Amino acid sequence: MTMSITHLGTGSRGNSTLLEAGDVKVLLDQGFSGAQLEKRLNRMNLKPQDIDCILVSHHHGDHGGGVAIAQRKWNIPVLANERTALELNLDPMLTKYFGSLDLVRVGDDLSILTVPVPHGDSDNVAFVANYRGERAAVITDLGSWTDELVKHVHGCQHISIEANYDEKLLDHGPYPYSLKERIRGRGGHLSNKQTGEFLAEVCTENTRTVVLTHLSEKNNSPHLAESTILYHIGDFFSGDIDISLQDGPEKTHYVNADIHFNNEILN
Repeated sequence: MTMSITHLGTGSRGNSTLLEAGDVKVLLDQGFSGAQLEKRLNRMNLKPQDIDCILVSHHHGDHGGGVAIAQRKWNIPVLANERTALELNLDPMLTKYFGSLDLVRVGDDLSILTVPVPHGDSDNVAFVANYRGERAAVITDLGSWTDELVKHVHGCQHISIEANYDEKLLDHGPYPYSLKERIRGRGGHLSNKQTGEFLAEVCTENTRTVVLTHLSEKNNSPHLAESTILYHIGDFFSGDIDISLQDGPEKTHYVNADIHFNNEILN
């Protein structure tokens, strides 16, 4: 048995990632409507009732907007920090709090570390999962990174991280100046260049897969994101680079490189 990561969809209109480890199924964020969540899980022959719990990174609607729906409709337990839970008005009977750098245990062998990252007016966290020695990081919505994040992500076998915008496309794009400045600020989002620089710090010979997420539909493109990241890590990284877009899921990523599956998800 191995750990796997499937992005149900990433972008400004909703984010959710399915983490499977043995018999345990966890959603990292739930920014979709109930109907959309059902539809996306159905493509994997799953239903919301199969989910053991949801971990929420922060309260912004594209990451947490569908969490309360999942609680009301399917009684799914939720783990979040206190501010996120209060902002989303979560059911206290179905919600447990975690703190910064808490190690959340789900089942017998899966643990998930909650690592604070800077992002606007939210108490946002990245997730670093460990299952029987396999390590995977899911990081989104941050305008910069910390030494703490580098320490915990360094050498992960799988890294999912946002590559939100191309600097030139943002500069010449349709957004007002104030929004452009907010996006490129410390509490905003990572550019392709910044993501490449971060990956150059944390990728090692153990890193087998990188997935670029949360690409802006107006200020980025898959080929620009991938080519920029390869510029920074292509000399030493020999693993796979994939892109997760808004309308997922497209592919399941298995953390153990010794296990080979047909990981394309058929419509």
